[in-house]
Amino acid sequence: MLRRIGDKIVNRQKIYQVIDQILELRGQGMSQQEVANQLGIDRTFISRLETIGEVRKGARIALIGFPIKNCHELEAVARQEGIDYCLLMSEQERWHFVESKTGVELFNQITEMIALLRQYDIVIILGSNMRIKLVETLLDKEVIGIQIGESPIADDRYVNPEDLRAIIRQLRY
Repeated sequence: MLRRIGDKIVNRQKIYQVIDQILELRGQGMSQQEVANQLGIDRTFISRLETIGEVRKGARIALIGFPIKNCHELEAVARQEGIDYCLLMSEQERWHFVESKTGVELFNQITEMIALLRQYDIVIILGSNMRIKLVETLLDKEVIGIQIGESPIADDRYVNPEDLRAIIRQLRY
């Protein structure tokens, strides 16, 4: 966890620990200045750190995921929590989506979906590790990945609706 930067050696783990401390203390209600004083760092560092990781309230949120066993349950949660766009598919629906189109139609529809998702501030993706990384790369925006398995996933996965609700509420409030 050590990294040489010029003539300095930096302890990456120490950086992670301090950031965790900052976030914990701020989450407990301490002001930026109080945390800065307690940890012996500049208040402006805390402000910049929070800006880097900020997910804004009121952001437009999209939810996508596959292969999902309990799509209808999750869609209900998405509606109740005010998700702006929701696309969830089971493995069977995913294959039907792919097989019902020509190559050009499939390419066009996927391109349109990517363009649509780029309009949202935050995209929550329920999927494999590989799909999450792909979506993060394609969208170049705030992506909240919820890994439901290692790629490739060939069977429907159950996602706890209350876990999804908790994540959405953290993003909203």
